[in-house]
Amino acid sequence: MKLWLKIVKNIYWYPEVGFDCNTYLIADEILTVIDPGTNIKKLLKNIGKDGFDVKDIDLIINTHSHPDHCGANQDLKNLSNAKIAMHPEEVKHLEVSREMAQYFSLNMPNFKVDFYIEDELSIGKTNFKVIHTPGHSPGSICLYCGELEVLICGDLLFEGSVGRTDFPGGSSIQLKNSIENVSRLDVEYLLPGHMNILVGKEKVRKNFEFIKKYYFGLL
Repeated sequence: MKLWLKIVKNIYWYPEVGFDCNTYLIADEILTVIDPGTNIKKLLKNIGKDGFDVKDIDLIINTHSHPDHCGANQDLKNLSNAKIAMHPEEVKHLEVSREMAQYFSLNMPNFKVDFYIEDELSIGKTNFKVIHTPGHSPGSICLYCGELEVLICGDLLFEGSVGRTDFPGGSSIQLKNSIENVSRLDVEYLLPGHMNILVGKEKVRKNFEFIKKYYFGLL
């Protein structure tokens, strides 16, 4: 069974397996992994099948600090010497995420965040707008590439669902506002932190409409 997929141009998707998350790789001048998840062996196997060497990875970005998204950060950094980047508000939340990991008996190494990402990110020919989207966690971000019409949205929303707000630092009001904000973007590819990706503007539009109709009244 093939567990990896080239989405568009230079963006690859590695679907979650078990207690993990969707991982995305951007092949550009700065080879970038977004949310490496928890299973470093699985990740290395999959990116290898697509012809990438772990030693060439330059940058690790976390959409937020929950253990299912960054549990493999330090392992990946040790193998690649890549820099780790996160929103400054989420760096403040790191200790809370580590406590949450302990509560769920999960491993979350004490990795160091090398620099903050805010506003914009350029990794070569691919440029992202970094959008602060609190709600699931205080420093959650989405990455939007207008040229490719790609929105990497972490755990803000999914296919037919939204991110949880009952974890420490969550806020249903902030989540609603964040979803409203990104729903105005021109998106062909919606790439969430869990479950399926959505491809096609009409599918993305209908997903936002569904969430606003059936979830906003509950938030």
